[in-house]
Amino acid sequence: MVVPGCYRYLGGEKMGAGSTRGILAAVTLDKDIVTGGVPIFVAKNEEEREKIALYVSRSLDAMVHDLENGCYIIVRH
Repeated sequence: MVVPGCYRYLGGEKMGAGSTRGILAAVTLDKDIVTGGVPIFVAKNEEEREKIALYVSRSLDAMVHDLENGCYIIVRH
């Protein structure tokens, strides 16, 4: 599924021991550019967006990628 303007949902490929690979969440400033099958966090400003992305990525043991369009995606490789 392709989501206009933000990210492509990669699905959930199993890694083992219940871990999932792919896009786990999205953090955005604009709720209108993100839809899809992952949790979406809407931040009020850039500082809050960075903080949410950091905390969620730490709790999921994942990486944050900046798409440079107001969206961060949190992924596990």
